[in-house]
Amino acid sequence: MISQPHTKYQRFEGVSLPDRHWPNNHITQAPIWMSTDLRDGNQALIDPMSIETKLRFFKELVAIGFKQIEVGFPSASDIDFNFVRLLIEENHIPDDVTIEVLVQARFDLIERTVDSLRGAKQAILHMYNPVAPAFRDIVYKTDKAGVKHIATQGTAWVKELTAQAPEVNWTYQYSPEVFSSTEIDFAKEVCDAVVEVWQPSADNKIIINLPATVEMNTPNTYADQIEWMHRHLNRREHIVLSVHPHNDRGTAVAAAELAVMAGADRVEGCLFGNGERTGNVDLVTLAINLYTQGVAPELDFSNIDRIRNLVEECNQLPVHPRHPYAGELVFTAFSGSHQDAIKKGLAVQKSDGLWQVPYLPIDPADLGRSYDAVVRVNSQSGKGGVSFLLEREGGLQLPRKLQIEFSKIVQQHNDTSGKEMSGSGIVSLFESTYLIQPDWIEFKQCQIKSVEDNQQQIDIQLSINNTEVNISGVGNGPIDAASHAVSQFIQTPLEIVDYHEHAIGEGSGVTAVCYLELRTDDTSTRFGVAKDSNIMTAAVKALLSGINRSEHRKRIQAVINLADATTKEQEQDQERSPA
Repeated sequence: MISQPHTKYQRFEGVSLPDRHWPNNHITQAPIWMSTDLRDGNQALIDPMSIETKLRFFKELVAIGFKQIEVGFPSASDIDFNFVRLLIEENHIPDDVTIEVLVQARFDLIERTVDSLRGAKQAILHMYNPVAPAFRDIVYKTDKAGVKHIATQGTAWVKELTAQAPEVNWTYQYSPEVFSSTEIDFAKEVCDAVVEVWQPSADNKIIINLPATVEMNTPNTYADQIEWMHRHLNRREHIVLSVHPHNDRGTAVAAAELAVMAGADRVEGCLFGNGERTGNVDLVTLAINLYTQGVAPELDFSNIDRIRNLVEECNQLPVHPRHPYAGELVFTAFSGSHQDAIKKGLAVQKSDGLWQVPYLPIDPADLGRSYDAVVRVNSQSGKGGVSFLLEREGGLQLPRKLQIEFSKIVQQHNDTSGKEMSGSGIVSLFESTYLIQPDWIEFKQCQIKSVEDNQQQIDIQLSINNTEVNISGVGNGPIDAASHAVSQFIQTPLEIVDYHEHAIGEGSGVTAVCYLELRTDDTSTRFGVAKDSNIMTAAVKALLSGINRSEHRKRIQAVINLADATTKEQEQDQERSPA
């Protein structure tokens, strides 16, 4: 790059429009949509679509709801000519859909284009010629009068030749190509001249399409150009004002939206922004942007994944994973704070209420997306994402302190692996950390019975290193009794700080899950977790789980060793005693 870019590039001079109205306008209804996927999009492909592929794409466009579809350039391509004939002769065009074709301002090309459309119920014949200074001076080596004559002469030929096919309900569209860099008064002059030749009416309007063939400046500049034309074009009431933004500066969507606010009636573009160079404006983003503002887009993207897959197959080009609304990752949160906010938002969102979930501008379900990919966990994630996936994948509803504790374990795992962790992987890690008891201790059974003073006694049978151990305790309830039994066994005070339980499943297949926060002889606490079909058994297992996860393993083993030694000593004493 050069250090003084102004010596090579000039600032674009826009239209003087100090009283512009568009900044205060709002889009309250969808524009007329025209898909040019099969023309502008197709001509930009490394391998253009076959007739079979174009037909598949056409049917999808119809299913989405497009009423105007530019299907090709029949005078330039036999495939396009044959495709147009196929659509007409095999009745693939619904009565409420109008196909459009493109042609240059040459008699022979217009003639062949009209031939391609014979027998259609209705059709848009779209003629164009460049009018910008660079094209006048460099490409065509002519002046303003020369390019204006091309436009009017071509229009006269279109009028003459379409009259020879009266069975078709013809609409004429004219594009002053590279409008975006054309002197505004000259663009009006050419368009007015074309309108005068065509003589549109209220019942047969002409489409004047003002393309940003190359995006020249900021979207507001394009909006000024559109509003100026909207105000000044002759016979505006007989004109459908159309825009065709490209994305050279990366702002085509904004340019299209502002253009509609500035007076445009119609927008041409492609699904997911395919097209020449950086592409045409993305009609998917435009339509769903309207939807998120409460405006019906009149296009159906309720199965966005199916549409994306088809477009990728037909274009042989991927849709970026960050593409608005449709990308694989656009409803995915890795950040811990984002996950927490999304989790809380989904928890309180009412099915019949206004959508207010943080970080999600649209309900993924409206686009046929599941919530499976909303929260994903990597090293940047926090407790919100982890707990969300645990509940979704495993039905586990962790208390807050346990969420914090386990999220740190997940983060350590991800820091080590450097990779994303799946929902099933998180559940497995949780189970291995909290639910799977060590080999050296096994819960066998427990029995509960009432004793005096409204107390309850619990008898717990364990197996530790294949040694049967029986412990008992009395308390105000089963959990309190179990706590006393374990406390006596490990010979240290034991306090249950917090207790949570919930069920997973319904009916006969329900499983109880218990979460116990324990404190022993130190100041720290630890969690024990367990599942069982019986709620009390789950609570006892959770208590043992918390002990097993602590440093008390050595102490428990010492108690067992002492008991074994005492038993052996007693047996030896008995052997030494006289008969």
